[in-house]
Amino acid sequence: MVRQLAPKCLLIAAAACGLAACGKDKVAPVALAPAQMTQIGVNAYLWQAAVDTLSFAPLLQADANSGVVITDWYTSPNAPNERIKLTVSILDATLRANALRVAASRQVNQGGTWVEAPVSAATVQKLEDIILTRARDIRRTTVSGG
Repeated sequence: MVRQLAPKCLLIAAAACGLAACGKDKVAPVALAPAQMTQIGVNAYLWQAAVDTLSFAPLLQADANSGVVITDWYTSPNAPNERIKLTVSILDATLRANALRVAASRQVNQGGTWVEAPVSAATVQKLEDIILTRARDIRRTTVSGG
């Protein structure tokens, strides 16, 4: 954990030193446009929100540069004969609804064999709404400083 944070700390320290060197006549950029916060390939708020939201399931892939998060099959203890697999794609650096796409696969166990089953469009929409709400909450907390 410490090794992962060290490069980020160095980057922040270097940026702070660079801003301190700005002259009186120059305006230092204090922050990026909040809706487009990114040091990765996609919107950082959407990325964090997607990872947070899908944390209940084991992750197969989480690539911040391409903006793809894929879970492994997840079986809820409340529905042991049903499992889901989710893919979240973040398509843009802007925090907006059309920058996010959720795809879900669902299977049911029939006689010991997993069989494809339909996923309700409302389920996918609900997941998108949860991720967007979480991203906006993260942004609001980050912008307000706490």
